[in-house]
Amino acid sequence: MPCPAVSSSTASASALPARSFSASDLAIIGVVIVWGTNYTVVKEALGTIPPLAFMSLRFAIAALAMGALLWAVEGWKPMPRKVFLKLMALGLVGNTVYQLCFILGLAHTTAANSGLLTAVTPVLVAALGALLGVERLTRPLVTGLSLAVAGMLLVVGARGPAMGAATWLGDGLILGGCLCWAIYTVGIRSVGTEVSALRITATTMLTGAPGVVLAGVPEVLALEPASIGFNAWAGVVYSALVPLVLSYFIWGRTVQKVGSSRAALYNTGIPVVAALTAWAVRGEQPTVLQAVGAGLILTGVVLSRRK
Repeated sequence: MPCPAVSSSTASASALPARSFSASDLAIIGVVIVWGTNYTVVKEALGTIPPLAFMSLRFAIAALAMGALLWAVEGWKPMPRKVFLKLMALGLVGNTVYQLCFILGLAHTTAANSGLLTAVTPVLVAALGALLGVERLTRPLVTGLSLAVAGMLLVVGARGPAMGAATWLGDGLILGGCLCWAIYTVGIRSVGTEVSALRITATTMLTGAPGVVLAGVPEVLALEPASIGFNAWAGVVYSALVPLVLSYFIWGRTVQKVGSSRAALYNTGIPVVAALTAWAVRGEQPTVLQAVGAGLILTGVVLSRRK
């Protein structure tokens, strides 16, 4: 699905953000940490809960929580029809299709492949933003992005991706998910400041959640609750409230402030956090190549901030 068109007023308003380190940078670093550690949380929960059932329960909780939060903070205010339709489309792309591509893609390919393929996401975000006039590509940003993506490839490639006919379906789904996330990120940037970040996040989640919830209903009905431990249930609740509700809200607010390309650049740090978390919790020790990759990612983020 193509990203909604961007008006000339929106494009002209999206001037390059200041390069000084700000509260927005700290906020998005927090999101990266949450999303990076969430891989381990989800992996533990999927040991006893089937993937689609996990996603269904997670999004049902997240949608209810996000709707309640919006009601408590802003109430239900009318929204221009054009803006609502844009957000509904972004909700379907950035929640329904993205989440299904991710969970089904992961089921048909290796974790190493999925991590390697997601390295294209910041590139897609930057390219879409430039194509639609939402962002301007500067030399420091392109240099930093290139280093960060190279570092990300080292971090995830050190695990030994196995591209082949057996994983083509899963690899294609993961790439489709990357494109969906890029469209979502650039799309919420194009909405501008006429709608609050909370309302954007809530609207896209509430319109995108039904498809994910319904897709997992058969597996949810087949669950045997007594056989699922406390840690797995806690993983469902945590992954719904923190990586989805809280982090999606922070992500949307930060994208509005610093731009989609710069926000997406921080996404390259997720595999680093995931690798460190797996090392601490599951004893999966990082390799030398992964350490070098982490260094390239940090260097790329620093360079991207130069004027």
